[in-house]
Amino acid sequence: MDDWRNGGFGLYVHWPFCQAKCPYCDFNSHVVSQIDQSAWVTAYQAELRRMGELLPDRLLNSIFFGGGTPSLMHPDTVAAVIEAARENWTFANDIEISLEANPGSVEAGRFAGYRDAGVNRISMGIQALNDDDLRRLGRIHSVKEARKAFDVARNCFDRVSFDLIYARQGQTLNAWTAELSEALSMAIDHLSLYQLTIEDGTAFGDRYARGKLRDLPTDDNAADMYLATQEICELHGLPGYEISNHARPGAESRHNLIYWRYGDYVGIGPGAHGRVTLNGTRFATEAPRAPGAWLSTVEQGNGLLPFDPLDSEDQVNEHMMMGLRLFEGVDLDRHSALAQKPLSLSKIQELCNLGMLDLDGSRLQATSQGRAVLNAVLRELLTD
Repeated sequence: MDDWRNGGFGLYVHWPFCQAKCPYCDFNSHVVSQIDQSAWVTAYQAELRRMGELLPDRLLNSIFFGGGTPSLMHPDTVAAVIEAARENWTFANDIEISLEANPGSVEAGRFAGYRDAGVNRISMGIQALNDDDLRRLGRIHSVKEARKAFDVARNCFDRVSFDLIYARQGQTLNAWTAELSEALSMAIDHLSLYQLTIEDGTAFGDRYARGKLRDLPTDDNAADMYLATQEICELHGLPGYEISNHARPGAESRHNLIYWRYGDYVGIGPGAHGRVTLNGTRFATEAPRAPGAWLSTVEQGNGLLPFDPLDSEDQVNEHMMMGLRLFEGVDLDRHSALAQKPLSLSKIQELCNLGMLDLDGSRLQATSQGRAVLNAVLRELLTD
């Protein structure tokens, strides 16, 4: 059996355009004045046909429209992409079709159009429930607009998630826990809660390098916020199922689970990444990042850069790095099959003794303490 079947098969569609570039964002997003949506429909359809021919007879478990700001897509564009996917793969009976939305680009009529196109889950980037912090984060919406947009989404969709960022400038543990309690009073079944990270190449990264991004919480304070987040969400019935994601049981993001369970997924659109298995070999795929360059490559017959085959070590490392993010952990029998040898039991035992990992039969899980320092745990576990 191809290993990818353990995780499922998904489709990621990247929409690269935003109304404004947030200073913390290192995603592939671009601000433009006009978008020829018909040209993008044609390009997406062409790539889906090509990938459908490469990967025939697959059962598609999920579609995710990410960005950028996919809620800037016309509903007809979304409908055309979903129909093209349906023409190339069989949809699972319970297929999840998610679309990311920003509160500043939400209209009731547009959301109804997405629902009619086939979208059945919205992921909304609210990021803060404090107007001053929203301005510092470069967001173009207010808390009032975010709440209104959330209500619009909730009236159109049964499944609505939203994102918040914590460990923001000047934020205290008490301020974050109060904000989180407010978020939980709004939440339906899913929350994504991310610690602010300062990435190179972003406006925040440049300010930080010049010593001008002040009042960030210390590492210890940020860790306290993370641990409090886990406890409070669990008490409210949305336990963590991944380091940054919380859901009522059964409401986990099926698309993101494909990533974390190391399934196959097709990535189309500028800068989109994928993992696909062809004739028993798993490949990493990547598309050109610039929107114009991507459109040109699609017109030439291929919207992806040359496929990069993943050797056994690559797959072993990716499987462990993704799987230990999940609270369910990883199956060591599957891991051994990928590695063609068992993982070092002495290393596992050492990390278990330190309280970083738990081993239950063939299931290896990071503890709450281990998840807080997961990169260090992975370095120790995967270094020969």
